[in-house]
Amino acid sequence: MIAAILVANLYSLHSCMTTDIGIVLGIIVLAVVLFISERLSIDTVAILIMSLFMLTGILTPAEGLSGFSNPATITVALMFIISSAIFKSGVLNNVGLLLTRMGRKNYLLCLLSLMLLSGILSAFINDTAVVALLMPVVIQVGRDTKISPSKLLIPLSFGALMGGICTLIGTSTNILVSGIAQAQGEPPLGMFDFTKAGVLFLLTGIVYMFVAGRYLLPNRPYSEDLSADFNMGDYLTEVVLLPDAPSVGKPISRTSLVQNLDIEVLQVIRDKKYKLKAYPALVLHANDVLKVRCNVEKLKMLKDIEGLKLKSERRFPENDLRISGANFYEAVVTPNSYIEGKSLKELDFRSYNYGASVLAIRHREEILHEKLAHVKLSAGDVLLITADQQQAEKLRQNQDLLIISQTERSPYNYSRIIPVMIISTGVVLAAAAGLMPIVLSALVGTIALILFRCIRADEVYKAINWRVIFMLAGVLSMGTALEKTGAARLLAQYIIYGIGDYGPHVLLSAFFFITFIITNFMSNNATAALLAPIAIVTAAEMGVSAKPFLMAVAYAASLSFMTPMGYQTNTMIYGPGNYRFSDYLKVGTPLNLILWLLASLILPYFFPF
Repeated sequence: MIAAILVANLYSLHSCMTTDIGIVLGIIVLAVVLFISERLSIDTVAILIMSLFMLTGILTPAEGLSGFSNPATITVALMFIISSAIFKSGVLNNVGLLLTRMGRKNYLLCLLSLMLLSGILSAFINDTAVVALLMPVVIQVGRDTKISPSKLLIPLSFGALMGGICTLIGTSTNILVSGIAQAQGEPPLGMFDFTKAGVLFLLTGIVYMFVAGRYLLPNRPYSEDLSADFNMGDYLTEVVLLPDAPSVGKPISRTSLVQNLDIEVLQVIRDKKYKLKAYPALVLHANDVLKVRCNVEKLKMLKDIEGLKLKSERRFPENDLRISGANFYEAVVTPNSYIEGKSLKELDFRSYNYGASVLAIRHREEILHEKLAHVKLSAGDVLLITADQQQAEKLRQNQDLLIISQTERSPYNYSRIIPVMIISTGVVLAAAAGLMPIVLSALVGTIALILFRCIRADEVYKAINWRVIFMLAGVLSMGTALEKTGAARLLAQYIIYGIGDYGPHVLLSAFFFITFIITNFMSNNATAALLAPIAIVTAAEMGVSAKPFLMAVAYAASLSFMTPMGYQTNTMIYGPGNYRFSDYLKVGTPLNLILWLLASLILPYFFPF
């Protein structure tokens, strides 16, 4: 009888809204394909689908652009600012010191400290920022204690993911789901609604890593010499510029070495004692010794060029390339950064914007040495950079790159620490006590941080990851379109027709499973924006509370352990940990399945139907 009614409703809905529903589902399928293929950046895809909804008349301009004024979008932007103020105060410096101390005692103690620290911090600070803070420290701890970074970085990322689901502000996904619920007439989710189940997920993940996960982690060798770690042995050599060489008297950028052979000059040694930075405008003199980067084939060509003498064919240790304080640095391309999808040539990396030289790029599972200027950079790529102290400091200030070697802690700023701690704690407590919505408490907190000079006005704009904000505003249009056209109801009824007879418990388990599978291959926020409206309508059709279904979507969208692109923190550690795709599958799949089974048992208990 129930099935017959559902089928009748499906036919009725299908006949009434076929065109609009078809357009919405077609646009969403296109979005999913683009999200998974990564041919375009996530924010670009989000704005594209928002525009398509408006161009096809599914949404009015006011409805399509409403994501920019949604409380969820504004809250996420404000939390970026608050997190930045906390980091700049230096209050978290001792976190790194504690981790270093634990790492020198015992690996298991280090593992426990690492996952607990990343989990606790991520509950109140953006989890991507937490991984950015701890990753350089973890790598240094690994090198100090002879523990491979590959044994530590996955636990760091997984701990941050599980900690982020413990509070409303721990991850943008929780805030997004709460915003979608509120927009569709459901009560917003509370600050600590996530905590009880979230803590159980975190503790279960830590136990799993102790019992089984640590044995599945790879143990990739690492080298103290970064030039060796990036296989630079055959690519660095010395060339002597003889007096009759055509390049004498010319700036480096106009020599045949650069223009014809595309060889990168890294350093010039003059009069056997002066080590000069090889700027493009530096004029070469007779008998200059040039340290250059080139492959074996170009090395052979150098031998035949008149006026050049090959001085050595050896690998230079890291210390050999220091030029008045210059050093090797590893830098990770951060997710959603400006430089994603761009080449070093487009960025004018060496000459203007960054002032440093890139010697090699670790992209996924390979190390690139050739034609680096034309390589399109991806999130998680690791650049081997040579730079002096001033250039390195400039790189550290750049949000597009994260320096993970030669780490330096921010100095304590006592004038900021006390007001930052009071204000950030006030933001959390005001929202948790119900005194004001989280968006309002975060706004008041941000204004207070500016007034007390904990963060400058110009730093406020830099602190916000605008690509995330545009992405959130764009994906929110999916939920609006699904709800407005009835597509969410149609999909919900198909789901109920398929497994609704087994009851809400099985349906809840299915939502969790579907969400964590999708989010391992697509943006977690896009996954939540797609499934949250369907979850709300499904609960309404079943005549039960929507809250357990919303919580299942929120939790599962952030618990993506099986792939490096499932979550930003997984992408960030890919290159630095020298991981392979299979490592995530091996370590993450059992954890995802364990947490799915746990969620199926505990979510109905904490959030009754």
